[in-house]
Amino acid sequence: MSWTDERVELLKKMWGEGQSASQIAKELGGVTRNAVIGKVHRLGLSNRTSAGVAPESGAKPDAKSEAKPRAPRAKAAKPAREAPAKAAEAEPKPAAAPARKQIIPAGQPLPPQPSANEISPEALAKVSEIEKKARRLTLMELTERTCKWPVGDPATDDFWFCGLPVQAGKPYCEAHVGVAFQPMSSRRDRKR
Repeated sequence: MSWTDERVELLKKMWGEGQSASQIAKELGGVTRNAVIGKVHRLGLSNRTSAGVAPESGAKPDAKSEAKPRAPRAKAAKPAREAPAKAAEAEPKPAAAPARKQIIPAGQPLPPQPSANEISPEALAKVSEIEKKARRLTLMELTERTCKWPVGDPATDDFWFCGLPVQAGKPYCEAHVGVAFQPMSSRRDRKR
């Protein structure tokens, strides 16, 4: 389906009459309600005609366009709402918990990292040994066959990736897999 000039004119006319997107889609045929809504927004037709103007086709305006008393009610209720709103502004609002972790700008100290007691001593020893042998690759040097374990602070020049051969099906070498992929039960036990 393409938006021909005739179909666009029919869309504009029906939208101006207050027809719903579903009704317009049904009338046009071969187009979905969402396609009609998208075209309406691209054409800048999102505002409907005023409720007092009768549609040109003589069709009765739908109930939504007749609901004229909304605006006066909102104006009458507005002064009553202002006083509590001012009182609420005086009280400090509790801080909402962020939905995502905060991004730390470069050069700022990193948040506390997982403590050593959350990682098994065997895995820690293995990681320490393996990092002495690491290839110290940059991001651009990584491949699907190199360990992608980051080491250091990304905001400094002393940041690198392990680069040793990966374990089959994993993004890390054997030592880093031991740290990254731990069974839930052993993690739970170490936190206690």
